Amino acid sequence: MITSVFKKSTPLNLSLVVFLVLVFFFIYQFQSFAWTNSSLLIAEKAGILAVLLSSIFVSNFIVKRNGVSRDSSFTIFFYLLFVLFFPSILNDFNLVLSNFFILLAMRRLISLQSLSASKEKIFDASLWIFLAAIFHFWSLVYLILVFISIIFHVARDYRNWILPFIAFLATVIIFGFFTIVFNIDSQAYISSHLATSYEINYFTSNYENAALSIYATVALFFMISIFANLSNMPLVLHSTFKKIIASFFIGVFIYIVSPHKSNDVLIFTIAPLAMLATSNIELPQVKLRREMILYVLIACSFFAFFSQL
Repeated sequence: MITSVFKKSTPLNLSLVVFLVLVFFFIYQFQSFAWTNSSLLIAEKAGILAVLLSSIFVSNFIVKRNGVSRDSSFTIFFYLLFVLFFPSILNDFNLVLSNFFILLAMRRLISLQSLSASKEKIFDASLWIFLAAIFHFWSLVYLILVFISIIFHVARDYRNWILPFIAFLATVIIFGFFTIVFNIDSQAYISSHLATSYEINYFTSNYENAALSIYATVALFFMISIFANLSNMPLVLHSTFKKIIASFFIGVFIYIVSPHKSNDVLIFTIAPLAMLATSNIELPQVKLRREMILYVLIACSFFAFFSQL
């Protein structure tokens, strides 16, 4: 039944996902009404919601524009379900914004396979990644994806290797401007974000541990499926899937090294995993199996969400 609803991309499906995002967002936010007394906090919550919705639709645009999806709505639905595993994401504006910038970078890098406007795409992607690093420093690791994309498509032109460094200089100028305007101590800001931590002892409840364990199991399932079926996919999509897979593992690496560790940091893995899950669910298979995967995933995400309220 659920596969019948989301197998086509229609305004009704998009509206349904937006409605569900709003429902779960406000369920989480209305645990406490303290934030309603501050106009600044209200603006922050509105910003989180707007950027989250934008991230969902950018992910949808990526899979549609690059042939990863067969014109279905599964990507936005999976994105919602994976966010429900870690509801505290809905309180972290910096992470949500940083992830949005990374998605804009991915959009440019995945489309690089068309070989049109390659220099503009490399520069734009690099700039988005550097901007993302301002809000979560270790998202800087996504520069690896820039160089992977250059190797795949435009390695022969030496100018393409220089463009990320030019984007870095542009970001330094932008960052310097904002530190002056808002009177931010840039050295203290950078040093505080350069720290790393490999300890995973931050859990405040067993439910956070359970959510992480279930999410890791789901990710492993879809990852194994993609590796098993990659050779059967169109050759033109191989580089796209390799970049999506690389993006997922970079997100895992960021989670491992981030100093202020929490499940929220796994937000960088959500979009790539939603894209891989979409590809899996659209593979030729028995309808009952497809339905079972979706129902199990829905049950797990709902359990993770409501148990952490």
